[in-house]
Amino acid sequence: MPTEVTAIPAAPSHLAEAHFAAEFTFETDCWDVHDAVQRGMDFVLLDVRSAAAYAAGHVPGAIHLPHGKIVASKMAAWPEDTLFVTYCAGPHCNGAARGALRLARLGRPVKVMPGGITGWIDEGFELETVAAVA
Repeated sequence: MPTEVTAIPAAPSHLAEAHFAAEFTFETDCWDVHDAVQRGMDFVLLDVRSAAAYAAGHVPGAIHLPHGKIVASKMAAWPEDTLFVTYCAGPHCNGAARGALRLARLGRPVKVMPGGITGWIDEGFELETVAAVA
């Protein structure tokens, strides 16, 4: 008797290859972003969480821009072909996808970092904080 895993056969290899290769056009992971932070980012990293969450700890080099504030006038600061990578709290949060959708609707190249802050911390990477303004 087959298990739930084997009851539906795996896709043919050529379809699986196309599917998994396509994922890399939509997503990147915390490890690759960390490597880029260390070597010099060739994209803009957007933290789309609240100001308080960003201040408490964010990926070094990330710009704070909540997903609801991603509008054409704000994006005009960057060339049209700039790649944006969005992240939020982590896999339990859809803010990164919301930000990515807004960027895509503006015609901007975009990927998400699905692990978000949770994934960043899980990898053992340091967060940057913003000092409180007196």
